[in-house]
Amino acid sequence: MFVGVPFGNILGPLIIWLMRKGNSPSADAHGKEALNFQISLTLYLLIAAGVTASLMLILVGFLLLPLLIIALIVGPVVDVIFMIIAAIKASNGEFYRYPLTLRLVS
Repeated sequence: MFVGVPFGNILGPLIIWLMRKGNSPSADAHGKEALNFQISLTLYLLIAAGVTASLMLILVGFLLLPLLIIALIVGPVVDVIFMIIAAIKASNGEFYRYPLTLRLVS
């Protein structure tokens, strides 16, 4: 997720969506959904890291550190799984709504 290009998980869908959104309403809808999911997942992980780091100042955050490490490992796996599900649905002509996604791009 954060390996390679910083925020590449957001830049990739953004660039592809901007290039393809005029081709069809389906491409526009799928692109927005993928972009919203990537932004949401990034925000969730950044908020979790921020809360853990700020709580570490009062020594409670050290208890949350293992959970943050697990989230940083599980997050990209869940990301890939949902992207595969969305790709299969899109190839079948169906629309897929990612779970727990904030609708920031509309």
